[in-house]
Amino acid sequence: MALSIVVLAAGQGTRMKSDLPKVLQPLAGRPLLAHVLERCQELHADAVHVVYGHGAERVRQVFDDSQVNWVLQEEQLGTGHAVLQAIPHIPQDHDVLVLCADVPLIRTATLKDLLGRLEKAPLALLTVEMADPAGYGRIIRAEDGAVEAIVEHRDANEYQRRVREINTGLLAARAEHLRAWLGDLKADNQQREYYLTDIVAMAVAEKLAVAAVASDDEDEVLGINDKLHLARAEAIYRRRQAEQLMRAGVTLADPARVDVRGTLECGRDVFIDVNAVFEGRVVLGDRVKIGPNAWLKDVELGDDCEVLSNVVMEQLRAGRACTLGPFARLRPGVELDDQAKVGNFVEIKKSRIGKGSKVNHLTYVGDARVGEHVNVGAGTVTCNYDGVNKHETVIGDGVFVGSGVLLVAPVEIGAGAVLGAGSVITKSAPADKLTVARARQVVIPGWKRPEKKTVK
Repeated sequence: MALSIVVLAAGQGTRMKSDLPKVLQPLAGRPLLAHVLERCQELHADAVHVVYGHGAERVRQVFDDSQVNWVLQEEQLGTGHAVLQAIPHIPQDHDVLVLCADVPLIRTATLKDLLGRLEKAPLALLTVEMADPAGYGRIIRAEDGAVEAIVEHRDANEYQRRVREINTGLLAARAEHLRAWLGDLKADNQQREYYLTDIVAMAVAEKLAVAAVASDDEDEVLGINDKLHLARAEAIYRRRQAEQLMRAGVTLADPARVDVRGTLECGRDVFIDVNAVFEGRVVLGDRVKIGPNAWLKDVELGDDCEVLSNVVMEQLRAGRACTLGPFARLRPGVELDDQAKVGNFVEIKKSRIGKGSKVNHLTYVGDARVGEHVNVGAGTVTCNYDGVNKHETVIGDGVFVGSGVLLVAPVEIGAGAVLGAGSVITKSAPADKLTVARARQVVIPGWKRPEKKTVK
């Protein structure tokens, strides 16, 4: 059966107390809506319809490359009204899955189970039992256990409020039935809204089966309404990712203090220390060690690499057995060949560091090609920017760069050259020669240290 998904994303989220639309609030570094759209992709839906409203253009701009049909709900008149806006776009012979953009932790397996129930019933609901169901719509069942209706908390009587089984807001239905039920919705409730949940009573009145899939995981149906919910969801997501890593053989110093905000692929015997953050796509080879407080985005590290504490890196590729840090910043476009070493308080951007080369201390390397087995001394700076354009520095194999050297690009240093400490290199230096470019040391006779004037 073909599948259309309707994602309800029009809510304002006033309890967030934020100028950012609710569906754009970040969870693990991505908007809430992004997590739900990822589930849609995993279900291979034929069409995804996002019903949006509050912050409409801002929401669309964030997801402008998403393959979805945007359906504007100009007035927010309830969940039933929201789905009613999307139903004209859905063919009669489709199955319809209704998701909520503020329920981002739902599992794909659960949704597949829900959709599977449509083989025997035209309507299927996802429910869960909660210790404290206050605020949620209650699942009302007949004596034989069949679902009779969903009653919203504000409309429920005292007996109904004792029910612990609640409606998650997620359901699946046959399009032909859903279209008819939506057309019969009435706003005769305290909120004067069109509740999607009222279709349950309609199905029962028609003597149609209503299937209920009970989730055994309260966390996956958590609705995000305020920053407390958002923090709880973040902790749940973090725990899930940590458990997945540990099952794959990764050692975590503290599973509660690792953040995966993208995808993380790990080889064998990987160790990750506390407060490491991974964004984008990160690939770690065998026996890689990640030190505390490291931040990696779109990074690939070869086998046996070690990242020491407080290293920041983005869009980097490293070969085998490289050592990085501590306190290094590696900006986009850095490539490290095998056994390269980047030390403390070093910044590198858009450069390649050759096999076995060392950039150990207090150094900036930008727009450079560094050969193999080069030693870059402490305090070296590649002066790559003339105020308008960037220029390249080329350093040959086996070069020794003394401390405090300024390499004014464009400049090329021949293989095996030695640059004397404190030199300002403005011209190419020949291979296998010592090049020194600094003023002669002078002692000024008769010079006296200035004295501070005394104010009377």
